Amino acid sequence: MSVSAGPTSAEPRHDHSASANGTPGREVLRPHAEDAFAHELAALAAQDDRPRPARWKLSPWAVATYLLGGTLPDGTVITPKYVGPRRVVEVAVTTLATDRALLLLGLPGTAKTWVSEHLAAAVSGDSTLLVQGTAGTPEEAIRYGWNYAQLLAHGPSRAALVPSPVMRAMAEGMTARVEELTRIPADVQDSLITILSEKTLPVPELGQEVQAVRGFSLIATANDRDRGVNELSSALRRRFNTVVLPLPESVEAEVDIVTRRVGQIGRSLDLPAGPDGIDEIRRVVTVFRELRDGITSDGRTKVKSPSGTLSPAEAISVVTNGLALATHFGDGVLRPADVAAGLLGAVVRDPAADRVVWREYLEAVVRERDGWADFYRACREVTA
Repeated sequence: MSVSAGPTSAEPRHDHSASANGTPGREVLRPHAEDAFAHELAALAAQDDRPRPARWKLSPWAVATYLLGGTLPDGTVITPKYVGPRRVVEVAVTTLATDRALLLLGLPGTAKTWVSEHLAAAVSGDSTLLVQGTAGTPEEAIRYGWNYAQLLAHGPSRAALVPSPVMRAMAEGMTARVEELTRIPADVQDSLITILSEKTLPVPELGQEVQAVRGFSLIATANDRDRGVNELSSALRRRFNTVVLPLPESVEAEVDIVTRRVGQIGRSLDLPAGPDGIDEIRRVVTVFRELRDGITSDGRTKVKSPSGTLSPAEAISVVTNGLALATHFGDGVLRPADVAAGLLGAVVRDPAADRVVWREYLEAVVRERDGWADFYRACREVTA
């Protein structure tokens, strides 16, 4: 016997009435992807005449276009959500069109969560069926839980069952997301094995089960750099098609990513656009790449790498904070002094070892670089 896993009174559905500009009386700080880019998704759906898998809002081609960007025949511009190899996105989208789950793997800050959210928004129109993985994530977060008031009053029943986001996705043919899968305890991770292999979720307390309907898919993200990581069992890993999201190949690509995201975040925070800060963005990206790679961009000088990952996500944070400083405590122009403090905080995670690495890099590389004198002085000031 199957059991429906629709929302209960204790579990309200996501309200999609919110838009990028907020609803009357409420402004959302960070709209879900399907709300923030609703006009792009609608334009793609209106002009998408390619075959769509069951319950998909868009065809695989349109989903890839939504992520990678492009211009539609009617002139609608689809902004890129992911800047990287096209084949990576195509393989990820194709995986979701099969019966295999998708594992987005990569270093911290390589846009795994961002890509996961936008894939779910484009495929199912709902990116909110989310399980956030932590060391304390219980099995109920993946399977189901109970409304204990109902359970004590009436015993196990459908009314007392609280479906997880994964159970709801299975019953409704939607896309579920599991963030930071490797941070979830191993025994809880393995509760996904039956779901992904048999496409069913038993509910033994009721003598029933939830069978996945067509359209169900699952996207998980993971990285192996954070502490507290739990390796996936071989049985679970076999249930996933793994797609590795690489770091940006070039300085230009990384500058493009950081500039786009800083612009989007700045608009959501009502920060004035102000004069172009591309020079400081390029400096931050260059510093991060050189420290990350252990060698300067011209290949002439080897440098030590700090303990942090120095990802594009961290560069976005440094520049966004600098933009806020320039707006609220400066003249609105993004300058070296605005990014120096954030840069120090991103690089120096280990106060003893990383501070030495940073000072050596400043003196051996930044100090000698033409046109970087102001940047060097600003970084020296905050470091001292």
